[in-house]
Amino acid sequence: VSVSRAIKPFAEPGRPPDWFSQKHCASQYSELLETTETPKRKRGEKGEVVETVEDVIVRKLTTERVEELKKIIKETQEKYRQLKKDAELIQAGHMDNRLEELCNEIMMWVI
Repeated sequence: VSVSRAIKPFAEPGRPPDWFSQKHCASQYSELLETTETPKRKRGEKGEVVETVEDVIVRKLTTERVEELKKIIKETQEKYRQLKKDAELIQAGHMDNRLEELCNEIMMWVI
């Protein structure tokens, strides 16, 4: 229960209400354990830290999330550049014939 409550604030919009149920979190974790390769045990000196399945899962999910965030940042930057370009064209008077269309697009983003 504590895990499902702890991750709820980080939810993406559009998740179903039962997404954070204890049962669903447990099934997702089980699926992660099943699909993750178990790290090979290394023979070494006492006190050597051996990577666990949990470490592999954390590393994998962290890498995936970093890639998702990079993609979102890139898309946001492209959108910003396009909007800045459009704003400059509007101020210069080159888009007067499309002002109504642009206004409708902006209203769609707001809603």
